[in-house]
Parts: sequence; C-alpha cells; structure tokens
Amino acid sequence: MSWVLPLLLETMLGFAAPVIVLDPGHGGIQPGAQAGGFREKDFALALALLLKADLEQQGLEVHLTRDSDVGVSLHERVKRANEKEPAVFISLHANAISHEHRLKSHGIETYFLAARASTERARQVAALENKALHVKSQHADILEKILADLQRTQSHMASSRLAHMVQEALIRVSGAKDRGVQQALFLVLAGVNAPAILIEFGFVSHGRELKKLKDAEYQRLLSKAVTQGILKFLQREDVSQ
Repeated sequence: MSWVLPLLLETMLGFAAPVIVLDPGHGGIQPGAQAGGFREKDFALALALLLKADLEQQGLEVHLTRDSDVGVSLHERVKRANEKEPAVFISLHANAISHEHRLKSHGIETYFLAARASTERARQVAALENKALHVKSQHADILEKILADLQRTQSHMASSRLAHMVQEALIRVSGAKDRGVQQALFLVLAGVNAPAILIEFGFVSHGRELKKLKDAEYQRLLSKAVTQGILKFLQREDVSQ
C-alpha cells in the first residue's frame, strides 16, 4: 500500500502517530442483532480487536471505547473518544431486518452524520442504534435543530470522504453487495470531535451473509479493508497530530 510509507516515516521521525478510536457497538446486556448463535456485540468487539492490531501494525495509535463485553453509555463512548483527540472515529456494527425482507437485504453500508436521513431505511437503522444506547427521543429532536447547519462544517465533509474511502475498500476486498454511503442522525457520531463514521458490515438476518460474518477469515478481510480505507483517508487529508 503506497500510502502507508508517509505515515510510518512520520512516526519514525518523531511525529505523533494519528489516533484512531474504534467503537464496538452494543455490549453488556445489549447483544445487538442476533441469529444462529451470532451476537452483534461479540462480532463488533472481535472485529475491533483485529482492526486495532492491523492499524497498530501500520504505526497508528488505536483506542477502543470498550475492550470487553461491557455496556458503555452514549455519553461515555463520546467522552472516551474525545479524550484521545482522534483523527478518525469508527463505530462497528452488524445489520438486521424484518422477516419478510430477510432474503433480499444483504451487503455493507457506511454512514456519516446528518440531521436528516438520506433514506427511510437509513432513518430506521439510526433509530435502532440510538435506541440501543437508551437515547430519549427528545434528545434527538434537540440535536436535529443543532445540526441544521451540519453540512457546512469541515468535519462533516471529512466524514463523508472517510465514509466513501472505507466503503470502497470494503466492497473491493469483500465482494459484498454495495449498499452505498448513507447519511443519518447517529447520536454516537454527533458528539465526536473528529471525522466519524458508522459501518454496518452485513445482515445477520440473511443466511449466506450471516455465515460469512461468523467466519474468522472473512472478519480478517473486513479488517484489512477498513485499514486500507483509513490509511488512504489519512494520506489524502494529510493528517498529523
């Protein structure tokens, strides 16, 4: 990967390595999406640990909002992220959908923050993830007003670029269906002072995709792909800490 060299050289020459914060979704009493013995919280943590190792191998500094099966509140996730002053924040998840659509819905989609969802499905996904964090609806209403001018901010545009680079790498490496880059009001992204995205790596409600998500080698492929996308973003943005 040609873009890795500048990052490694900066680290070797004494510059602080860019900081990446990974946010494994759910945890503790919140299992997330489940099917066939698969629990989203376990998948998210396993993938975060793989990704941490891959990113550290490239000279980056990596922190997790949780590194074990514990519940972490929305406030604490955001607090832990911002304390590290990250260059990138990524929340890791797996998708699910109702019984009548389970045979049709599969693939990977990547989200960045927006006051209004790009599609009805994006709104539903955000609502589900926000609910898992016990976020009350009135908080979401307040944030929608605060985020009305979000599209004019530099961080918003950087998040969009990050989302597209990571999504492109994921589809290229995994061969999964490309469900594209979407926008929605994910509250875990709203408070982070950095380019921030949320990835839904596949549908546990789809039999063939569930089998892949449970496979350790496929998880390693996903980790390598996200690493490629992050490194490309850091190089293009000329990030330094």
